[in-house]
Amino acid sequence: MKIDDWLLEILACPACKSPLRAEAEAEELACTGCGRLYPVRDDIPVLLVDEARTP
Repeated sequence: MKIDDWLLEILACPACKSPLRAEAEAEELACTGCGRLYPVRDDIPVLLVDEARTP
């Protein structure tokens, strides 16, 4: 998974607005607030609450 650092800095969880961190081995973005896991498909983050996994 390749997500630029500058992009990660501006992305936020659509549910709680907390910052996201990259989970490279799982190809997901993890919310630092609510813990939702958003998939990354073909290096494109899918930031839809309906697509997120809850921990």
